[in-house]
Amino acid sequence: MNGRVKTVLDSILERFQTGDIPEAIAYSMFPFPNLPSSRWSLLNRTLMFLSGTMDARGYRQWQHVNRYVKKGSNALYIIVPYLKVIKDELEERKYTLNGFGVKAVFRSEDTEGSALEYENIELPDVPLMKRAEEWGISVKAIPGNYQYFGYFSVNRKEIAIATNQECVFFHELAHCADYLLNGGLKKGQDPLQEIIAELSAQALAIIVGKSAEDTVGNSYRYIQKYAEKLNISPHSACLQVMSQVEEVLNLILMGGEVKRQSIEKLVA
Repeated sequence: MNGRVKTVLDSILERFQTGDIPEAIAYSMFPFPNLPSSRWSLLNRTLMFLSGTMDARGYRQWQHVNRYVKKGSNALYIIVPYLKVIKDELEERKYTLNGFGVKAVFRSEDTEGSALEYENIELPDVPLMKRAEEWGISVKAIPGNYQYFGYFSVNRKEIAIATNQECVFFHELAHCADYLLNGGLKKGQDPLQEIIAELSAQALAIIVGKSAEDTVGNSYRYIQKYAEKLNISPHSACLQVMSQVEEVLNLILMGGEVKRQSIEKLVA
């Protein structure tokens, strides 16, 4: 096996021991449109996420968008197949796999130059942004897609959003509060956790005086989708999590009492 390929794969195995891989794979399953990495394999997108970025490209690819790699930046290596072209009797081109190698790419964070389209996203200017900062959570803009507009990552201590809609930020902030209150979140999109976050987000929009009318319909459909997974009505689902929503709102709005161990775990 190619030495560099083995190094890359070894780094993946090491991250399994730290528990990072399931989260990385979950977020890597959502390829972004119009980015070179959207055509990468799941393995390479996972490597990209583990390297702390949602956008990585080759040196020339960055030049094509008028961005340049900063001096002294270290490359991230992804795995690429070596394909051999073979022509058959009809002169048609066919490809056979001839092994694997590595290709150097660089994170967007290690480049400078013209602004990328998703960097022009204006983060919601709301007072509650400071709450995330108090908890040691960074908030950043990311390229979006048609399947989701944000996420909260425990391991990376960040909220990433791909839209300037306040409710998306509120939703992810609610996930963060839920984590602090309960000392953890279930893997994947747990129905009750998602309902808690969405119901909290709509309530926060109203409480801080932000318009929620344009997102109420989407929120209802979002909650309805997860309620169906529980085989209950959206109304019943909301009633079932009402006490948890109250705790989440109290923590976000007033700071409230939380489990010290959970906070230390998050900001450590």
